[in-house]
Amino acid sequence: MPTLNVHLSSNRDLPNLDLLRNYISDDVCLTTGESVPAEADIHILINGRPTSEEIENNPNLHTVIIPWAGIPPKTGQLLKNHPHISVHNLHHNALPVAETVFALYLAAAKQLLPHDKTFRQNDWTLRYASDDRSPLIRDQRALILGYGAIGRQVARYCQAFGMELSAIRRSVNEKSVDALGTAVYPPASLHNLLPQTNALFISLPLTDETEDMIGKRELALLPDGATIINVGRAKIIQEVALFEALKNGRLRAGLDVWYTYPKDEAARANTAPANFPFNDLPNVILSPHRAGLSSSTEQLRMEALGKMIETAVAGKTLPNKMDLDKGY
Repeated sequence: MPTLNVHLSSNRDLPNLDLLRNYISDDVCLTTGESVPAEADIHILINGRPTSEEIENNPNLHTVIIPWAGIPPKTGQLLKNHPHISVHNLHHNALPVAETVFALYLAAAKQLLPHDKTFRQNDWTLRYASDDRSPLIRDQRALILGYGAIGRQVARYCQAFGMELSAIRRSVNEKSVDALGTAVYPPASLHNLLPQTNALFISLPLTDETEDMIGKRELALLPDGATIINVGRAKIIQEVALFEALKNGRLRAGLDVWYTYPKDEAARANTAPANFPFNDLPNVILSPHRAGLSSSTEQLRMEALGKMIETAVAGKTLPNKMDLDKGY
């Protein structure tokens, strides 16, 4: 007989549901649907946006799993009212996001798109421009803001390219060197590290502490020609400060997260991602918040869910527990 009742909320067919079933044992009763069946009496709810009714109607609910990285603000506020429920998220997207991070970085640092655009017109001018010398990646110094699952995967790629690597992590009080050989610093070291940073990788969650963390002062500290890659949240960088720093051509960027998003499906074909024309800047690579998407994303998600469910079946502590006060 099943010993654990799990509900996966979805308003669409899940082609990978059979894959999830392959990762879980017969000790699990798995239900799916837009809402929890009245008779389910679930223990674990997999839903990024649960309703208060779902929580209140299931007195034995002890765990909510957000099936992606991060947590919607409304969900965080709701679950703060139910402190007996443990909240966890998934880090299944770390590999595809890190791959996109490096694709954006190489494209921006090597200025691939401006060359592609002009060369399509049979124009060789940029090839001979004396001021167009892309950096040797091996010689670059990288700083990772947000040294979680994504940040550590980015670190592996940086090391493969021979880059000098540092990271900032909020849980660190003094400099240390981790198992990957990364020099990890506390947040207070940010201003000391930025002048030495040629590649700034941002994979932070958006919280009260991280919003506007990078502003005019911080951008000015970066050396000429530095490249910024943001796959965290747009508002970690002050929008006007970022636009002005990029507009004058001193910095480069690859941006996958934005300041405005389509409000509905009808708006998807015509919504500017920011209040300033970043699309006019040749030193910026624009990506529509797709870093976590790949042909293997859903398989990775179901595998991660399966492992987490089986950890619960075994009575062990689930990974990736969220601190709702901190927002991550």
